[in-house]
Amino acid sequence: MKEIGAYFELELPLDPSVKSLHDDGVRLNSARHALEYILSLQSDIDSVWLPTYTCEVVYEPLKRRGVKVLRYNIDRNLKIPQLPQIGPEDIIILNNYYGILDAYINKIARLYGQNVIIDNAQAWYADSDNGFRAFYSPRKFFGLPDGGIAVNVPEETGIIDRDKSYDRCSHLLKRIDVSASAGYHDFTENSAKLSDIGMMRMSNLTGRLLNVIDCEKAKNIRLKNFAYLSGNLDSINELELPGAQTYECPMVYPLLVENGARIRRHLIENNIFVATYWPNVLEECPKHSDEYYLADNLLALPIDQRYGEEDMKRIVSVIKAKL
Repeated sequence: MKEIGAYFELELPLDPSVKSLHDDGVRLNSARHALEYILSLQSDIDSVWLPTYTCEVVYEPLKRRGVKVLRYNIDRNLKIPQLPQIGPEDIIILNNYYGILDAYINKIARLYGQNVIIDNAQAWYADSDNGFRAFYSPRKFFGLPDGGIAVNVPEETGIIDRDKSYDRCSHLLKRIDVSASAGYHDFTENSAKLSDIGMMRMSNLTGRLLNVIDCEKAKNIRLKNFAYLSGNLDSINELELPGAQTYECPMVYPLLVENGARIRRHLIENNIFVATYWPNVLEECPKHSDEYYLADNLLALPIDQRYGEEDMKRIVSVIKAKL
């Protein structure tokens, strides 16, 4: 029965003219659980092939499903130098790194057909109409406590409970009320909680927050910021960036430079927070490998909808002062 009266909730007005992306996907409580949901629909999986350069949390659903994990390598341009030969009951996960490999990933996916799952966790805007199973992580693009979406799969969530997210929002609120650094401990704690809970449907709170975001406006800002950094940093970037017409919208501007770890520390000292993707790679891969070089030296520069040209100018200035 609908509740009437009492205190007010957060004001999150819905605009029917604003549509969230991947509305036809299955909404779950995290990207890793979206991957687990996809895997749960297939009982005859022998092995799952993963790139060595990937986030450690991807292993969690694979362990829970009890599937064998095999790994393949990528090069310093985020491409697969030698495509693995996979069995008929194998799955290969292809990573759309930083949201800039849409065309490349679709090309490789066509070679493997229905044995593919695309990891679009870093590519919220990548098209989901290509028929390939894929999963997305909207909280990497927007201020959300959790959430993941699986696409091109049937919806069978009737037996899955709905998650609750109200106790994983403290970092979002502290960032507004205090500062990013004040909420960072909460951010890491809240992220860790996602490893402890099982696969569930997306919470009402996360779904409501996602539905009020103007994704198109955010995309336009991101593309403009990316273009500014590209115009000022491409000349020093060791990474060969694909043409802008080959992807929808990046998550970050990926700058690969020698001694990137030193520049990352300098950026953080100047309150420009740049994440390391991914620390586990530094522990798992040989120091001479391309994956180790990427994890150590690639700078994932923020381009998101909170920032404008003056912020991009500051990022460029801080980087060039340390080169």
